[in-house]
Formats: sequence, C-alpha cells, structure tokens
Amino acid sequence: MTIPILTADDAGFAYRGAAPVLHGVTVDITAGRSVALVGESGAGKTTLLRLLLGLTRPSSGRILFDGDELRTRDREQTRRLRGSVQCVFQDPYSSLDPRQRVDRIVSEPLRSLGLSASGAGDPRVAAALEAVGLPPEAATRYPHEFSGGQRQRIAIARATVCRPRLLLADEPVSALDVTTRVRIIDLLTELKETMGLTIAMVSHDLSVVAALCEHTAVLEHGRIVEQGDTAAVLGSPADPYTRRLIASVPRLPVRPASG
Repeated sequence: MTIPILTADDAGFAYRGAAPVLHGVTVDITAGRSVALVGESGAGKTTLLRLLLGLTRPSSGRILFDGDELRTRDREQTRRLRGSVQCVFQDPYSSLDPRQRVDRIVSEPLRSLGLSASGAGDPRVAAALEAVGLPPEAATRYPHEFSGGQRQRIAIARATVCRPRLLLADEPVSALDVTTRVRIIDLLTELKETMGLTIAMVSHDLSVVAALCEHTAVLEHGRIVEQGDTAAVLGSPADPYTRRLIASVPRLPVRPASG
C-alpha cells in the first residue's frame, strides 16, 4: 500500500474564541494522484491547506507527512517537508518580493534548504525558468517587468526549483485573465507529466479542477460532504451541495486531465 505524502486525519481547526472552521476532515494526497479542494468561500479550503503546509496546527486530529504525524518543532522533519512540499499562492503580484531579482526569488528554496549559497548562476535556477517557459535573461530582471501570467510562472519556477514531490496551490489561476489561465493550466499539466509532480489545489473553478486533478474533495462549512474520482464527483455528484456548486460555477474551456 502506498503511503500518502500528506494526510489530514480527522483534522479539525478553530481559531481562539471562534466557532470551528474545520470539522473531522480526512483526505489523502498520494503521489501521482492530484487532489482538488473545492467549495464556496468560507468552506475551510485555505485553512486546510495551511494545516497541510504545517503553518497551522490542527485543534483536533492529525496531519501526517509520509505516514508520520507532522510535528512543527521537529526541525529535521520540517526540512524534509519543505524539500518535498512547496506552494504557489493566488496573487502573482503580491507573492514576489519586488526588491529581489528573479534569480534570487527562484533560488530561495535552494538557499533555505542549504542546497545553494547565493542562487546567482545556479544552473537549477536556469533550468526551472526554462521549464516554465521563461528565457534565461529573465533571471536578471525584477518582478515589475513581467505580466501577471509571467509572474505566476516565476512563482511556479520558485516552487519547483528544488524538485518537490507535491505542489500545494491556493487558487493559482484565479487572479489571471482567461487566456493566461489556460496557459498556466497547460503548464501545470506539463509539469505533472515531466516532473512527476503531484498537485493539491484549492479552487472554486471546477473546469480547472477537471483539467488538473484526479481526485476531488468537496467542503461545505468545514466538512467534506463528498470526495472521490473527479470524473465521478463532477459527473455524477451524490451530495446536493455538490450539485448546487456545479450548477453555479462558470466553466473555463480547458482540456480534461489525462489518465
């Protein structure tokens, strides 16, 4: 039996003095099987992503990394987590430091993991930029010189430069125009194939989910109401909330996921 890279095991979370945001959430993220976390705003998707990243501890239940409970104070485990799991955020305009050159931005995971001293001239940076379709000269430029789609490519290059197994993405295309969204989805599909990258993605756009993810978990008010193969969840939803979600969300014309 394959051990998942990350597991939320009956995970719950509540902010101090507030009602719970997540209730007993269980979901596995296994290598080669990308997962979508879908639901309306306030469903708990981003909070779950923060738990999986180890940025927040669950109030109940557990987060498992390679089968072991995630312990945020365990430096060695945290280092292995950061080497295996990287993230891409929603807004490409605020996720990149405008004072840093692109080569410095992209090499940040290498430096934080102790794999590169400065990042300048590191061939892995050039390879990461090439993999996302950016020219070598992009390394010496600054974020403000690029469009939103190009900035998201830089963010993806940063996330993949250390060759992680899993990419956690929080609405990675929602801030982009329609044409650029399709291009970024095509890029992520290509990286899944060429790098063996697994993606766990928060999204409210079910067309993006259909294009990228083999498994879908639907959250409503902090609970998973339905999960399973994406084709089954989107094609024959069992829960009334999922049916309402499918009926209400506009669809982007992108190709379905392969495999």
